[in-house]
Formats: sequence, C-alpha cells, structure tokens
Amino acid sequence: MFEEDHSQPLLEVRGLTKGFAGVQALKGVDLQVVPGEVHCVMGQNGAGKSTLIKTLSGVHQPDSGEILWEGKQITLAGPTAALDLGIATMYQELDVVDGLSVAENIFLGHEKASGGVLQVKKANALTRALLERLGHGSLSPSTEVGSLSAANKQIVSLARALSRDTKLIIMDEPSAILDSGEVSNLFRVVRELTAQGIAVVYISHRLEEIRQIGDRISVIKDGRSTASGLSVTDTPREQLIRLMTGRDVENVFPPRQPLAADAPVVLEVEDLELDGHFETVNFTVRAGEILGFAGLVGSKRSEILETIYGARKASAGTVRVNGKPLRAGSVNSAVNAGIGLSPEERKSQGLILDEPIFKNVTLSTFERFARGGYLNERAERDAARGQITALELRPADPDRPARTLSGGNQQKILLARWLVHGTPVLLLDEPTRGVDVGARAEIYTLIRKLATDGTAIIVVSSEIEEVLGLADKVLVIDDGKVLTQTNASDIDEHGVLDLVMKGSAA
Repeated sequence: MFEEDHSQPLLEVRGLTKGFAGVQALKGVDLQVVPGEVHCVMGQNGAGKSTLIKTLSGVHQPDSGEILWEGKQITLAGPTAALDLGIATMYQELDVVDGLSVAENIFLGHEKASGGVLQVKKANALTRALLERLGHGSLSPSTEVGSLSAANKQIVSLARALSRDTKLIIMDEPSAILDSGEVSNLFRVVRELTAQGIAVVYISHRLEEIRQIGDRISVIKDGRSTASGLSVTDTPREQLIRLMTGRDVENVFPPRQPLAADAPVVLEVEDLELDGHFETVNFTVRAGEILGFAGLVGSKRSEILETIYGARKASAGTVRVNGKPLRAGSVNSAVNAGIGLSPEERKSQGLILDEPIFKNVTLSTFERFARGGYLNERAERDAARGQITALELRPADPDRPARTLSGGNQQKILLARWLVHGTPVLLLDEPTRGVDVGARAEIYTLIRKLATDGTAIIVVSSEIEEVLGLADKVLVIDDGKVLTQTNASDIDEHGVLDLVMKGSAA
C-alpha cells in the first residue's frame, strides 16, 4: 500500500489568477495535492473550476501566481508540457475522437510506431491491458469510438490518461454520465490508482460522492479559494455549502402543488414505438403536471424524449399536443405545437457555442423578432436579458459567446430559450447534470414554478432521488420497457431499483 508523504506535495498552486476580456475568472486560488490522495475541488458553476483545470493542463497561462511541481516552480507552455510532466486531464465534455478506434484514441499523439510504421498489434495489446485494468476488458481495441455509449467513451478517456507515465489525473465531473454500477467501478479504479501513488484531483458537485471517494477538499467561490485541504471526514456538509455559496442552502425540492381537477391533458403519447430502442409507451401529461422518467443509464429514456420531439422517427404510435397529432420525425411539427427540449448533451445538441447568449436564447423564436425580413436584435437582447436576470445567469452579458460559460450556466441558456418561447410542453433531459448544489436549488424552484404556471413537463434524470423529488407521476423504465407508472409519492428509490433489477433479470 502506498503511504502518502504530506511533507512533499506533488502539485502546489499559490495565488493563481487568470482573466479573459475583462472577466476575472481566477482571483487567487491555492491548492496543494500530495501523491496518493484524492483531492476534491468544489465550487458553484462559474466559480472558476474549469479555468483552474485548463490552467493546470497547460491550456491557459496564468496572469500571476505560482505552480510548483515536485517542489519546483514550473511554466506549462501547453497541454503537451503538462502531459510530459505526468499531468493528465479527463474533461467533463468528452474529448475522444469519433471515427477512430479505441486503440487509436488511447495512443493519439503518442502512437506506437517503429521506423515510421504503426505497430497496430502492440497498440491493441497495450489497449487490452489498460481496459482490463479498468474493468472493461470486453471493449475491443478495434471498435470505432463513435459507436460507444458516453460511459464507455469515458473509459477510453481514462485509459488514454493511464497510457502515459501519469502522476496526477484531473477528473472533471467524471460520474455525470455514469449509472450507479459504473460509478462503483470508477471508484474502484480511483482507489487502485491512489494505492499506486497516483494523485487524483476530483471535481464534483455531488457531496455524497465526495464523502465516498475524497481525502481532502478545496473550495473555490467567485474565483478565490475559500478553503484549501479540508478533511473530508471532519467537514460538515453545511459548512461546505456555505463555503461554496456564501449562504445556507437547503438542497430540498419545492413542495408539490395540488393539480387542478379540471387540468386538461396537454401531451398524449399513445402506443409509441421505436424499433431497436423501446417498446410500446403510453402516458398523458396534464397542464401543471411533472412526469418523471426513472431508470439507469442506457434504459432508453432519452430515446423516448427524442422521439416525442421528432428528432427520431417513431416506428409506430402517435404523439398529440392539445389533441392534435404531430407529424412523426418532424422537429418543426413538435416546436410549432409547443414542445421544447433541453437535451442531455447540451453542447453538441442544444447550443450554438460561438454565438452570443441572446442568439441562443431566441433561437426557437426568431419570427417573433422579425420585422420586414430583418431581425430586431435589440428586441432579442431585451428578451434574453429578462431571462438572464430571472435565472441569475452568470456572467449576465447577453453578448458573451455561449462557449465561454460554465456548464450550469449553459444549461440555464436552454431553459431561457423555452421560457422566451412560452412552450406549453417542456422535455428536460438531465437538467442538472454538472450543476452545483446552489444552482440546483434554483433550477428545482424554476421547474416547479413552470409547472405551477401550467406547463406540462417531463423530467429525465439519472439521479432517482431527483426524479422522485420533482415529479408528480413516475414511469420506471428499463431497456426500453415501461415497468410501471405510479404516483411519485407511492414509490421510493429502493422501489425503483428493485423494479429495474427484476426487469433486467427477466
């Protein structure tokens, strides 16, 4: 077993600062990581965590402050310099290359070659060994990465990090796309790595995870360190929340409002099927009602949402909004009828990253701002600015490119889009993925307010507690089959998992 030597830090950060175009992302961050530990970094969205990660990975250069590696001050001229030292980074937004094989991704940039000729057999053998080490020996080195699930793509990313002489792995929200079994496997791997002396910087907003895997915690708020190197076991949850937010936050769900007896059915899904993905699905959602889809990663919940939205063409069945059937496989038909979707993969499916916030917010309502064939950008900005203020989006600049915002604030852009649109039906796929504890409470309150105002809502989340806490009714789904439909108050997390386990064994 590796024994930590706290007198010899592997990585030390002192007073790090970094600014972009008038926005000061880091205002003084301190961090000390020792070999063989899991050092957790927490902070709200927009606190500066992503900037810190990219600075330690050589993507950004700090404006001031010091970075010390094994006691010596260093300058990371670029990502290659960080990798050469032994610093590997796994980003929240997966950076694997679709179109290349598993082995080609793992050794991308340091290919196995001799005399200018690629050694495919050697690369495949090394890949198999890495995947076995990670508990995924069934993955083939020759598989094209684009065909893999998000969870398996993450395994490829982790294998790539281990393919070098790595001393420190930075993991940015690594559990966001994993189900409970995959998270357990991730924690097993992390413990094996730290037992070998490898240090892990673990970025997460999930307090329960940090309790399980972390040794020490550092907290960032508004670009500054509010705590460095706290003991995980000795720091109360309430103290961490205060350090992150500057206030006490109750991570509770807003109370359900009684549904009006005469609330009309807004969304009706009848005998909906998609060959190869899910079987017959039937349900209705009334005005002011929240329906939750509960299940594990890979249960085909997202595929059902995408079929309702018209992004996938149903094999059979009908979707109706206010009694009128939609054209199968037509997003325009769904949007025109009043259905809005906040997709699971917000960057690749929901946002135009290089466009400003206000353009992303008004994306589905351009016709409202058109006059004589021209867009009234002032009106667009005003509409977006109202939602930016209401959702406390940070930074509150409608002209800022969407790419530059944190993950949680990008999620708020998607919600703002449909608020401006005034949609009567809202489909939310993983609405709080990568969102910190403070912003989560805000989003929960917003979702409940939308329902209270009459919006029919479907929520998909990998966190069963979240589904049960938000929803009025719940569909439990496993492998494309609806196992049961019930009131959320009549089932708990244990009951959901019991149904899923029985369904998987059938």
